[in-house]
Amino acid sequence: MQFALVCGASGDIGGAIANDLANQGWSLYLQYNQNTERINEMLVKLANNFPKQEFIPVKCDFTKQKSVKNLVAQIFSLDAIIFAQGTSKYKLFSEFNENEIESMWLEHVRTPIMLVQSLVSKFSSKTGRIVFVGSVYGAVGSAMEVPYSMLKGAQSAFVNAYAKEVASLNITVNCVAPGAVNTKMNKDFTVEEQVNVENEIPMGRFAKPAEISSVVLNLLDARSSYITGQTIYVDGGWLK
Repeated sequence: MQFALVCGASGDIGGAIANDLANQGWSLYLQYNQNTERINEMLVKLANNFPKQEFIPVKCDFTKQKSVKNLVAQIFSLDAIIFAQGTSKYKLFSEFNENEIESMWLEHVRTPIMLVQSLVSKFSSKTGRIVFVGSVYGAVGSAMEVPYSMLKGAQSAFVNAYAKEVASLNITVNCVAPGAVNTKMNKDFTVEEQVNVENEIPMGRFAKPAEISSVVLNLLDARSSYITGQTIYVDGGWLK
């Protein structure tokens, strides 16, 4: 039985990834922080639909070191890690305070890479998969989201380097970088702002979470064993 750790499983993209993996026969560790209600609903649904698989909730605040150590202690065997957690703040860079930037750094970069360092030895099969859900802004940058853009760029830089280090172990490391996606993260857009963005996207719309999940699942497929160190942009032809 294959096990994956899905970080940010209570989010829209993380939830789509978890559901799609379950449909493919995976057992899952479902990391979340605050959205307990959504995780509980997901656990009931997954257990009913896939009674022969295991679904284990793991509460972890990526900004707290002790919480991360507790997560590592609960993981026994893995075949894949997917990092789909993370939020952004939309404002001028001059308005960010030090604590906000530090929190985002922990959530998007420091905690994920330290988890990789701690968990890679727990890969149980002959191959392992590590996938970050990044952002097109990690390549092109976004005004009003400067720290977020910087940290998503750091994820891609880590993927590029670490993939070379673990390739001989048959571990692949990649990043899926969405453009605009129809998630709660974009709920602050006004109707006018959303229409303006849609008009810039050649596909003419925001992506669905399932369209991001499908790319993640492709990277976990055994036939994708030669794809590593890549950032794959899924943005409807928008920016990359």
